[in-house]
Amino acid sequence: MSTSTNTNKSFCIISADHTGITVSNLERSLTFWRDVLGFQFSHTAHQTGDLAKEITGVAGAEIKLAVLKAPGRHKIELLEYVAPPDRKQATLRPCDVGSIHVALLVDDLGAVLQKISASGWKAVGKPQTLTTGPNAGKRVVYVRDTDGTTIEFMQSPKKQLLADG
Repeated sequence: MSTSTNTNKSFCIISADHTGITVSNLERSLTFWRDVLGFQFSHTAHQTGDLAKEITGVAGAEIKLAVLKAPGRHKIELLEYVAPPDRKQATLRPCDVGSIHVALLVDDLGAVLQKISASGWKAVGKPQTLTTGPNAGKRVVYVRDTDGTTIEFMQSPKKQLLADG
């Protein structure tokens, strides 16, 4: 991977605004992100016609969506495509090209895993402690829901949390 920078750049990325996740059931997913994880509800919208087609590149797209605010500035956008009728359920593994996940830093990984299990989300393995790199000492685990959405939960070492808090 190159670390060089373009000295002739004509634009600048200001920040990451949101992560969009396509879901099979907007209300179920909204309940999880809002009521289980505690994200703050922002708004809903309904996109159809040329607007939806031009944004997504999907002819006949009709989208119900909800936006939630994460702690900090990042948002999660949940999208349920009502149309077109030929939508597919993808079954991507984390190693499959096109798979994405969102990583959330939490204060108590055990408590999170216990709370989310009642909502249909399951850990794909056991939490592991990273031993090298910039995240060394953090405990991490991937969890998935029935749609195949993946979240990585990360917990900093307790001593680091006390120093940061």
